[in-house]
Amino acid sequence: MKTITLNDGNKIPAIGFGTFQIPSDGSTYKAVLEALKLGYRHIDTAVAYFNEGEVGQAVKDSGIPRDEIWITSKLWLQDYGEEAAQKAIELSLTKLGLDYLDLYLLHQPYGDVPGAWRALETAKQAGKIRSIGVSNMTPKLWQQFVPKFATMPAVNQVEFNPYFQQQDLRALLATDDVKIEAWAPLGQGNQTLFKEPVLTALASKYQKDVGQIILRFENQEGIIVFPKSVHEARIKSNLDIFDFELTADELAQIRTLDTGKGMHDPDAPGVGDMLLSAFDVHAQD
Repeated sequence: MKTITLNDGNKIPAIGFGTFQIPSDGSTYKAVLEALKLGYRHIDTAVAYFNEGEVGQAVKDSGIPRDEIWITSKLWLQDYGEEAAQKAIELSLTKLGLDYLDLYLLHQPYGDVPGAWRALETAKQAGKIRSIGVSNMTPKLWQQFVPKFATMPAVNQVEFNPYFQQQDLRALLATDDVKIEAWAPLGQGNQTLFKEPVLTALASKYQKDVGQIILRFENQEGIIVFPKSVHEARIKSNLDIFDFELTADELAQIRTLDTGKGMHDPDAPGVGDMLLSAFDVHAQD
């Protein structure tokens, strides 16, 4: 598995398996176990996905040594603030059945972000988390919070695909070698994207599907990706992107697809309140 070196020196697998919207009814367990069997060594979950328990059980039952699997989870807004975040980190570890997490993120950039970040720093110093980062931070939100952090985030997980290539954010993060992780790296199955002539032509040339072309483009751009699927064939094909390389001209062609806009705008008024009221992550604790 190819890796990308983070600014804290840790090496993260360049491609992982996402578990967003996979239910905790056995589906997550089955999908993660299948992904690990097929060669994935990077699993992305979150408190707000309600499936940490099944992720942890699949990792345990896979028989793969713990130190060979990179596991990410994320702190939900409900637990922001230093003390609440410390408790939430312990709860994530318990649900996952782990002694440590490889990466833990602030899932959303609202509320007591500084307090929550201090809890992540403390957990990192205690060896409970190897790398810490943020998610959904636009340039505006980054400038609002990160200059006050004692520790620079290792990653910022944001929406990223050929239609939304985050150019301004990438320029800002490059200064401190902060890596971008892509959520919705395939545009959440946007059929318009999958029919783009430049992508279909490249798929034909390299005898790959369009999804593999998109993921390879993102990989060559230095983006960490974790496409999600519950279908074995798709889980397998999403990993099969390292036996070809797009040329500089082909990368440039795909860059022209950038619209500069995504499906989600973290800067929009009221987003934080809307997300906080969306559900209760402790309803079943």
